[in-house]
Order: sequence, then structure tokens, then C-alpha cells
Amino acid sequence: MADHIPFVFTPGDCRILNTFYQDSVMVRISLQGKDKTVQNLPQGPGLWVDGGVDGLHGWKPQRTDRDGKETDFYEAYDKYIERFPGYEKIGDPDYQTSAKNEIVKPFVESVLDECFRVTPQPKWVSIPQLPMVNNSSRNRINRLLAQNAADWRKTRNYTGKLILPVIFTHRKQVNLKTLRKGPLAKECYELAGAQGIWVAESSLDDQEGSGPLENRFQGLVQFHLELAKLLPPDAIRVAGPYWGMNLILWARGLIHYPAIGLGGAYQYRIPGPGPSPAKDRVALSPLRRLAVASPELKRWLSTVLTKIQKGDVAYTEFDELLRIVGQGQPLPKNQVAKFYKKWFVDLASVPHNGRALALYQDFSKAFVLGRSLPTLPAAEGTARRPERVAQQLMLNCL
Repeated sequence: MADHIPFVFTPGDCRILNTFYQDSVMVRISLQGKDKTVQNLPQGPGLWVDGGVDGLHGWKPQRTDRDGKETDFYEAYDKYIERFPGYEKIGDPDYQTSAKNEIVKPFVESVLDECFRVTPQPKWVSIPQLPMVNNSSRNRINRLLAQNAADWRKTRNYTGKLILPVIFTHRKQVNLKTLRKGPLAKECYELAGAQGIWVAESSLDDQEGSGPLENRFQGLVQFHLELAKLLPPDAIRVAGPYWGMNLILWARGLIHYPAIGLGGAYQYRIPGPGPSPAKDRVALSPLRRLAVASPELKRWLSTVLTKIQKGDVAYTEFDELLRIVGQGQPLPKNQVAKFYKKWFVDLASVPHNGRALALYQDFSKAFVLGRSLPTLPAAEGTARRPERVAQQLMLNCL
């Protein structure tokens, strides 16, 4: 089985999963969306179910828009989370600092009971946890959530693995050592009797191309280095989904499994508000990055083909992409998923001790090619330079 763990949310994700990622070691689904996904999963991978408790981050019982009018922005999540007793308290910042077990215990039991009842029985279940914040206001409630997960495991005789989510919500939480909370993660891991940990920096788009990403990438690597020292050697470690940082952490041996998207989102989104309409993107495979599919990109590709020799592999790949973009219709996510799968397979074929160097060379080749090409369309924002994504990622490979 392959090391990657796809995150599945929709029937469309299931179709891509069955086409390209049937060999995954594990598949993660949300409890909230299980009715749309669980019956469409392949037989081979193990099942990991997450209760989506992190959606209570920023949750409020009454919400208004900018004009002060009530809005149903969170309506779907509200209908889901309200089935669990005490959810209002768990999501209340004032309560979180002084949480009591009489509320936390039945909440944890109800969430984990529903995860446990998913068929087929999940091999992994996420421990209910609230995302990290920039202070200690959630330390108490996260400890209680973890402790009650351990108690639930004993009373229900669950024989699978409990996975501790560590979800960051702000760049400072990985940039600044004082906010990384590795010791808190270790404490919750031990309180829960967990067997694995999953780390996601939910505010990180690692293809954004902005200058501060260098520090954020380095901070994320440092956090995983710290975790490797704090946790037992046999602790399962998962990170992502990202576009490239998950592969870097995996290639460097800092995690066992990279969490991945399925042709669309390569960033973890905390559940709650409905996602913004996604822009149609394609993989610029020779550059190891994505780009917004548009008439401007079509013109860019036409120009690129005049600057690369026809016998070059990159010419063939860009030429094929031009034909796809030129069709002028919504593009299936298959093109991105197919590229990402091949990228992973090529890296996985390298012996463990050579993967970090191989990935560095991969990004380096993309960087050199990108420097010779014209600037991408304005839709790429701070990543308009073709080499920008590879340049930032390659610096963290070694």
C-alpha cells in the first residue's frame, strides 16, 4: 500500500480516489459527510473517521453578516454538530477556560460513538480536539477532551487507533517557538493513550508564493522535528494536506504519511462555513505547481512553447496542457490528481534515505526551468513567477 492518505469529502472525491488512489494505506472521511462517501470507498485502504469537532473553532450560536442580519452561513455544520450534547459549551470560549467533565464527557462519548458506528468499522478515529490558538485558553478543554477519549476507548473496547489532531489556525503558531505547543500536544497524546498524531496548518497555502512563507515552512519543519523528539518512536505521524510541504516532511522522514487532496484543495479547511467557489486549476507538471485555468493561461502556454525545444519533456507536457486548457470547458480534477499521483510514485520509488535529495533535485529542476519562462497571468498573485513555488519549497527539502 502507498503511504499517502487522501482526505475525502464528496462523491467527486470518491471517483478520483477510485481512479488514482485505491492503493492508499488509509482514507480519511468526515463524520459529517459520511453518508455521501463511505459507500463509495475502495475496499483496500483502511478507514479513518474524523468527528469534525474543530469546526467549533470560531463557532457562535448567533451569527450576523456585515449588515447585522442573521445568516445561515454555518447552517449545515450547525445541523450536524447540534446532535452532540454540550456542543454549545464546548464551542464557547468563556467555557473553554474552565471546562468541567460533566459536559465534556458526554460530548466526547457521543462523538466517538458515532465515529465507531460507521461501517466498515474505522481503523483510526480522531480524538476530539479544538484547534490551537495563540494563548493557553484551550489547554484545559483539550486535555479533558483527550482524557475522555481514553476513557471511551476502555469502556467501548475500541481496538483501532486513536489519532490526535493538532490543528494550527495562525502562522505565528508555527513561526514562533513559544507558540508551537509541542509539549501540550505530547501531554494530550499521552492523556488520550493515542497511537498517532495528525498536524495541519489550516492557514497555510504553500503555493501562495509570498515572502513570509520561507519562515512558515521552516517553522513547520521545526515543529515536526520537535514532535519527533517528544513522541514515542512508534507514534504514527501524519501531516497535511498541503501541496508540497507534506511531501517534504515525508521525504525527510519526519512523518510516516502525507495527507493529500484529491485534485482540488491542497490545504486543510476547518469545517463550518461552506467553501468559497473554487477556481479551476491545472497542474503545470514541469514546474511542480498549480495555476488557474483561464484564457490568459492558454496564451501563456502558447508563448512558453516558443521558448522550449520540441524534444524536451517539458515541451510535450506543456503542449498537452495547452490542448486541455484550450477546450474552454470546466476542467476535471483528474488532470491534477493524475499528476500528483505520478509525482508521489516517482518519489516513493527512491530509497528512504535518498528521497529528500531527490525531491530537492525535483524542485531545483522546476526552479531552473521556471526562471527561463515569462511571468504567469495576474491570477497567480504573489506566485506569478513560474519558479516561485519550487524555489520556496526546495529550500526546505534538506
